[in-house]
Amino acid sequence: MQSKQETRSVAARTAIALVALLAVVLAVAACGSSSKESSSEETGGSSTEASESSGSAEVGLKEPGTLTVGMNLQFKPEMYLENGKPAGYDVELLEALAPSMEAKLKIENLEFNGLIPGLQANKFDMVSVGLTPTPEREEAVSFTKPYVPYVLVLAVAPSNKGISSTEELNEPGKTVVALQGSSDESLAKKLFPKAKVEGFSEQNAAFLQVATGRANAIVVEEYLLAEYQESNPNKVVKASLPEPLEVQYGSWAVPKGDTKLVNYLNGWLCEEEENGQLASIYEKAFKVTEFPGLKACS
Repeated sequence: MQSKQETRSVAARTAIALVALLAVVLAVAACGSSSKESSSEETGGSSTEASESSGSAEVGLKEPGTLTVGMNLQFKPEMYLENGKPAGYDVELLEALAPSMEAKLKIENLEFNGLIPGLQANKFDMVSVGLTPTPEREEAVSFTKPYVPYVLVLAVAPSNKGISSTEELNEPGKTVVALQGSSDESLAKKLFPKAKVEGFSEQNAAFLQVATGRANAIVVEEYLLAEYQESNPNKVVKASLPEPLEVQYGSWAVPKGDTKLVNYLNGWLCEEEENGQLASIYEKAFKVTEFPGLKACS
């Protein structure tokens, strides 16, 4: 049998143990609460990171939340200014693309020759001006799948409409013009090595050379010729060649080696082609009833 002193000692030890146990329970509860709050904050952080890792951050835009695009807004109906605002096929595509990146669209309007250097200088995320991936350009930038088809033709003054062969202009003393730095200029140099090939920084300036008799012909996209003829009837006409000079396809350009952005844009283009959005925008902008097709996803 325990003495009263032993009983009091046991009781005291029991009380101390209970207090200690209660303290541990409270501490665990407090830790649990703190852990839950921390977990909530981490979840919030993870959600934020997930949000940032999707969309614009996922493709590494130079300014998160903003898709900055270099363009030359002088090629109606593909890209141009209407009441001071960008408009046309490319612009409509980009307006659909930017939200898929959770980004706003910012367009930088530069001269054609400044676009690739601007992209190399990290002034924008991509160039949208229908560039064809020539070997020289592929050394400087990376390209996506095609997003726009082009039919290249030879245009002349009405008095020379009967020209039916490129050989008629491929001789010394003849002058063929094109947009400076474009694939049109490259094709002109290829087709007319004996003639003088001259590039102009503005498309209308090149047309004017032919319209005023200072050049014999211009190599140009057929839709641009149609636009010029609408504003300047009977000044420049398509030569009587049996077929177009060439059919080319324009692509988006991105900084050299940016495979992440290329893959994203390719996936988006494939999806938009498959769901008919590309065709719808193209037919509306170019006023045609059939989209030529890109075979971008085959």
